[in-house]
Amino acid sequence: MSQGTLKPVAQLLSIPVLAGVSAALWAAWLGWDQHRDVHPDGTTTGPYEAWQVIGLVLTLLAPVCWAAARRYFTGAVLGTTVGLTAAAFYDWSDDSSGLFVIGVGLVALGSLVATSVVTALIAAAMRDA
Repeated sequence: MSQGTLKPVAQLLSIPVLAGVSAALWAAWLGWDQHRDVHPDGTTTGPYEAWQVIGLVLTLLAPVCWAAARRYFTGAVLGTTVGLTAAAFYDWSDDSSGLFVIGVGLVALGSLVATSVVTALIAAAMRDA
């Protein structure tokens, strides 16, 4: 097999790999915490704490940077976005109000923008190096 045919295959394979890694990281950081905190005044927060979301973002940087450094830009952006969006949908779909769809859409949009920016920065740094 020639080297030219391996590159598109690796590009395509990076999408499900990054999607799986992203979904697994969501489960590790956020999937186990399903209860809301009730405060003395009756308001509720949660179910996630800030440290959980920060941990998810920081650990997602490693696979996104790895893929972008190997020029798997599609996998870095789309794979991560698909994985996080699918995980959020699965995690939040039991909401009876239906408002979870807005949250899932925001996760999709936010992860698409964030991974695009990180990938573009890495591509620019590699071009300058």
